[in-house]
Amino acid sequence: MSRRALILLVVCSLTPFAAWAQSTIRVGAFPNITHAQAMVGKANGWFDKAMGPQVKVQWTSFNAGPSAIEALFAGAIDMTYVGPNPAINGYVRSNGEALRVVSGAASGGAALIVRIDSGINKPADFHGKRVASPQFGNTQDVALRNWLKNNGMKSNDKGGDVQILPMANPDQLTLFHKKDLDAAWAPEPWATRLIREGNGRLFVDERSLWPNGQFVIGLLVVNTKFLKAHPDLVKNWIRANVELTDWINVHQPEAKKLLNQQIQAETGKALPSAVLDEAFSRMQVTYDPLRTALTTAAQQAFDGGFLGRQKPDLSGLYDLALLNQVLAEKGKKAIQ
Repeated sequence: MSRRALILLVVCSLTPFAAWAQSTIRVGAFPNITHAQAMVGKANGWFDKAMGPQVKVQWTSFNAGPSAIEALFAGAIDMTYVGPNPAINGYVRSNGEALRVVSGAASGGAALIVRIDSGINKPADFHGKRVASPQFGNTQDVALRNWLKNNGMKSNDKGGDVQILPMANPDQLTLFHKKDLDAAWAPEPWATRLIREGNGRLFVDERSLWPNGQFVIGLLVVNTKFLKAHPDLVKNWIRANVELTDWINVHQPEAKKLLNQQIQAETGKALPSAVLDEAFSRMQVTYDPLRTALTTAAQQAFDGGFLGRQKPDLSGLYDLALLNQVLAEKGKKAIQ
């Protein structure tokens, strides 16, 4: 054996395998502003730097939450940014086994938009109308159905006369142009695009329906098995998510520019600055998962028939231990 080969053998024997092997963390996100940390972190490589050279970050893009949760179930991704209702539904469907909420991502950022010439001027005018949501059972879909119920109406699949049409956000804009949709409950930036590009107007800013104007629209959810097997990777990701949240809130002009660059990269079209500014004004980037608001969202989903016949026990949905470790390291207040 040559002297060089002998030295290499000794070094390899003294170096932990983990230092040589590259881990992969597979993450889901949506190309919209409610997943600002994911979009900005993709654009500027923040997560790649935070995870280190021995960890490969593999991203998957989704249009709505249920698809992301299905990918989590199938083992195609390890964690995802997602809305509260798909997270709750995934937890319940798996009997509390499949996932845990480990951090917040965003609050606000959703609205009910009506087409200006739809004839809708008050809640009762929704009778007989065609209203879109991004996907059956997703966060905005549940919010829409709950709002209809609170205003004495039902969707046609529940014996009412309001036709709810789950469809991708870009298709909503297309059908607004064709006058084949009367309204849509949409996340940002699509709510603003429906206003500015689809002859729409703001009918309900969802923040007006919640205490302190705060409701969950984005969470960071992790596959339970991955969380148990790789708590170090998850903690590093959470730390990066917290740091990105603080950076975005302090550097909004630069953050919005990066956010827009990533949206353009994934959708082929950047948002006009006026659209981005208006959309961003209706949401808050936060690492707080807003547990109380999520409990309310769960009640709405249960009332809507999405969580079975028995009200689920969500006591194990959250695992905020790693988040609170990160917050303690940074001298920040723990989240209960």
